[in-house]
Amino acid sequence: MDEQTPSERLRDNATEIASLLVTGFWLAALLTGQSWWLGALIVGYVVVVPIVSLLFGDSETERDWWDDLWDSNVVVGTTDEMDDEPDEVSETPLETLRRRYAAGELTDEQFERKLERLLETETLEDAEERVARERLREREL
Repeated sequence: MDEQTPSERLRDNATEIASLLVTGFWLAALLTGQSWWLGALIVGYVVVVPIVSLLFGDSETERDWWDDLWDSNVVVGTTDEMDDEPDEVSETPLETLRRRYAAGELTDEQFERKLERLLETETLEDAEERVARERLREREL
């Protein structure tokens, strides 16, 4: 495993660190009774954090995210309005991620990052939809 220097880790986590500092700054202002805490919150999250993300963000991760978002393989099959049967059942985002990793399109680090993001962003509705798709597939078999 590659050992990163503190400056490399700082650069890799600049957006997260900026978010933490902005949060600490406005929260300290709020708790000490400063009247400008709301302005600090708004400026911090609307200006400072996005600028830090643009300057130090991982462009490869952003590019991969956008590619995944617009990739037709990620889109769940559509439903015909006349019946409730799906016309097409495509692979789930997790299946796409596994396939791309197995095909060598993603490094170990990219796979782990995308897997963490996928698991963090799965909502209750997403989980229910995934379970429904899995049940439908089981019925088809």
